[in-house]
This record gives sequence, C-alpha cells and structure tokens, in this order.
Amino acid sequence: MTTSTQVVGNCRKLGAPKVFYIAADMASPEAPESVVQFALDKLGGLDYLVLNHIGGAPAGTRARSPQATRWLMQVNFLSYVQLTSRALPSLTDSKGSLVVVSSLLGRVPTSFSTPYSAAKFALDGFFGSLRRELDVQDVNVAITMCVLGLRDRASAAEAVRGVTRVKAAPGPKAALAVIRGGATRAAGVFYPWRFHLLCLLRRWLPRPRAWFIRQELNVTAAAAA
Repeated sequence: MTTSTQVVGNCRKLGAPKVFYIAADMASPEAPESVVQFALDKLGGLDYLVLNHIGGAPAGTRARSPQATRWLMQVNFLSYVQLTSRALPSLTDSKGSLVVVSSLLGRVPTSFSTPYSAAKFALDGFFGSLRRELDVQDVNVAITMCVLGLRDRASAAEAVRGVTRVKAAPGPKAALAVIRGGATRAAGVFYPWRFHLLCLLRRWLPRPRAWFIRQELNVTAAAAA
C-alpha cells in the first residue's frame, strides 16, 4: 500500500513545488467538509475536484447486510455528495471540473455486489441530474463520469478472489484515461473502451440469461462467501 509520504515524495519528484495532503476517513459524516475546507484554505480555491476514494466489501451474500450497505453508501456515495456540495461554489467561480470515478457496476447490475452496485448507481443518478441542473442554470462546471472496471490493485483482487473470472485492467492506464477525460472536460470516460458497448447493450438486453452471467462468475464460490 502506498503511504501519504510516498505520494508526497512522488509529487515532488515530478516537479510539484508544493504538496499538501490531509488524511480523512470518509465513513465519518464530518470528514468531507473538513477535507474541502483544508483544500480551500491551502489553495485559495479549486479548479478540479476528483472523487476517487472507495470503500470495498468482499463479494458474496454476506456483503448484503444492512450494516455493510449503510457503510458503503456513506463512503461510496454520501461522502461524494458532501464533497461536491462544499466545493461547488469554488468550482463555479473558477469554471472548474468535477471528475467522478465510478464503475461499470453503476451502469450494469451484476451478481454478488448488491450494496456496492447500489452506491455506484446512486452516483450515476446524482451526478447525471446535477449536470442537467448546472446546464439549465448556465453554470460552467464540467462533470466527467468515469466508468471503470476491475483494476489490478491488491485490495480489489482480494475482494473478488474466487468469485469473478474477469481480468483486471492495468491501473496506470485507467488513471491516464481519467486524467485525459478530466483535462478535456469530457462528459464520460469508459475504460476499457468496450464498457461503452456493454452499457449500450444493456438497453437492448436488460435481463441477460443466467448462462451468460455465469461465464464471468464462479457462482459456487460467490454463494459460499
């Protein structure tokens, strides 16, 4: 796991004259406002807000508990809303950008990821509606929704170990796609690109047959999780 000190060191190696960071637990309802206020105090304003933190849960039936769902909704959805609400006035002044890193599971439902998928669908609905509101009000703040798949992080691989047969995508390439999308103020980013086709396909095949789903799942392992 990369530490904050390593991130700061890497930023300086890449030429950043100043680096600020704050550690926060997004499961705490008070944390999001503190994080944005810290950034405003240090930077004087915001041009970008990149929402990329995530709370994961092991795939399987045990992850469906109300407690797990409540925690995931706070970390993966409500904290995004809180951060956005606090940062939006500054982004409005700077004509800035919101970059929201989401998942294919926020567009296409899948098995054994119920609360995680619910939080990601909520992100898609919230920021899709917010984009329309900003357009109607002539507020020049771009919103880039990034639909990503499983990345080759150790934590991500551990969460779905033995459950899915889907291969993980390289993390650096996914990060570059997010950066490009945010820099160009694109409405959407899909990585890998085929995810765009999958999202379109869902409109024509809203309820895929069980045999099709099983091609990407180890159903026995998932049910036992």
